[in-house]
Amino acid sequence: MSWGIELWDQFDNLEKHTQWGIDILEKYIKFVKERTEIELSYAKQLRNLAKKYQPKKNSKEEEEYRYTACKAFLSTLNEMNDYAGQHEVISENMTSHITVELARYVQELKQERKSYFHDGRKAQQHIEICWKQLESSKRRFERDCKEADRAQQYFEKMDADINVTKADVEKARQQAQVRHQMAEDSRADYSSILQKFNHEQHEYYHTHIPNIFQKIQEMEERRILRIGESMKTYAEVDRQVIPIIGKCLDEIVKAAESIDQKNDSQLVIEAYKSGFEPPGDIEFEDYTQPMKRTVSDNSLSNSRGEGKPELKFGGKSKGKLWPFIKKNKPPPPPPASALPTAVPNGPQSPKQQKEPLSHRFNEFMTSKPKIHCFRSLKRGGAAPEDFSNLPPEQRRKKLQQKVDELNKEIQKEMDQRDAITKMKDVYLKNPQMGDPASLDHKLTEVSQNIDKLRLEAQKFEAWLAEVEGRLPARSDQARRQSGMYEAQNPTTVNNCAQDRESPDGSYTEEQSQESEVKVLATDFDDEFDDEEPLPAIGTCKALYTFEGQNEGTISVVEGETLYVIEEDKGDGWTRIRRNEEEGYVPTSYVEVYLDKNAKGAKTYI
Repeated sequence: MSWGIELWDQFDNLEKHTQWGIDILEKYIKFVKERTEIELSYAKQLRNLAKKYQPKKNSKEEEEYRYTACKAFLSTLNEMNDYAGQHEVISENMTSHITVELARYVQELKQERKSYFHDGRKAQQHIEICWKQLESSKRRFERDCKEADRAQQYFEKMDADINVTKADVEKARQQAQVRHQMAEDSRADYSSILQKFNHEQHEYYHTHIPNIFQKIQEMEERRILRIGESMKTYAEVDRQVIPIIGKCLDEIVKAAESIDQKNDSQLVIEAYKSGFEPPGDIEFEDYTQPMKRTVSDNSLSNSRGEGKPELKFGGKSKGKLWPFIKKNKPPPPPPASALPTAVPNGPQSPKQQKEPLSHRFNEFMTSKPKIHCFRSLKRGGAAPEDFSNLPPEQRRKKLQQKVDELNKEIQKEMDQRDAITKMKDVYLKNPQMGDPASLDHKLTEVSQNIDKLRLEAQKFEAWLAEVEGRLPARSDQARRQSGMYEAQNPTTVNNCAQDRESPDGSYTEEQSQESEVKVLATDFDDEFDDEEPLPAIGTCKALYTFEGQNEGTISVVEGETLYVIEEDKGDGWTRIRRNEEEGYVPTSYVEVYLDKNAKGAKTYI
């Protein structure tokens, strides 16, 4: 099967067919290109979708992701990012392995095709020229033959005429001979050109055209084979990412299987548990008795004599079911002092007694409206520092969170103090590096900050201990010590009389006599564990040799390359690592190259 033999006379059709083959190849390239654009668009939409539903930082949504179902959803979002990444890989591989390669191959194919058909047209032009020469020599031979016949007839006519002179007859004879010679020459030329044309024609149809058409056939078959290989690559690119996509889906299934409904139920309890006791039963009031009201032994009238809080039927309260009533507005702010005994129906509060509803109604009708302090009249009221406006369990959680935050701040300040101390020691041993006295003010300021934070942490720890029942009730001595602390921190004292809501909806007004607890002398140095090894955030090159003789410093040699694990915090020191050895060196002694992805990355020279 050869195009040169079978299709020797189909030059124009082969030219159209090969052009159609190139058009098909370009169409496939366009198809793959549009597929890559779709993959990129799909990946982008998946990433935007995952980003849209990511929890916002420092928002309520971030707190909701404590639940296992929300964690599983967050894992699903992360896996969707990886899933989108695989579609980006598909797009990149199709572009590099198919689109780019085929586009280059199409250019080469066009040049090769152009060359072959140029040779074919050149051969056609040559055979056409030979054919024209043959036709010209044939017409000349035919003309010369006719001229020779006419000259011969004229000679015979002149020779037969007796009236014609001998000279005229001789002239006619010579003219006939010349014409016969010209006819013989034309015949010889025609024969020669005919032989040459037949040879060229044979070469054209049996050698040149078959060779050219054979090359065109091979070119076309390579094109067909190449597009088939590209289709295989197209499928392989998809198949390569299937295992990774399968892993993403497996991780989503694994995250779904990790959902623990019991754990989520427990988290709901921890989030919303108030710590109050359920309300007691309401006594039956017998209205069949005379108008004289009899007070039962456990009525609240007896509790007044015992100095217990007075219950009033006021406002929009609904008996003792107040923990379950949806509040349309925040309760009035509580006093600044937050003792466990001040929490209504708390774990340490005594059980309150009851009184007839009719008595409460009379008190409500005769009572005057109470005027709250100016602070409580503000919109929503100011939240007290000790979170005493919260139920006991929620208050404990808030206090614990505040203590943890303060401990982190204390540790940060202590790290800064240690860094300044180390730098001061270096200045003492190497005065040319700096003045040690210039660091005294900063060191004093950091120490004062640490003391303030410790006092603040002790204050919140005392409140936390009271809530957890680890400390006894506050005594007069504790109040006096609290007063001393208030004298040092006047801005934290709240002397405004505020109302506290009791379990059955009434309010009792009490003066806030103290707002702070005594300062406990506790050493915080033992409360912090050693930090885990820090990851490397970049590299550095030593510009000069440094002898690290003080504790916490490390020696370096000029030109040495080391890892940076903590950048300069403004104290002039950079923390580096060599193998398992860590320490500080002066920042001016090294040239730092931080990772661009690191937060606040910059270069020190």
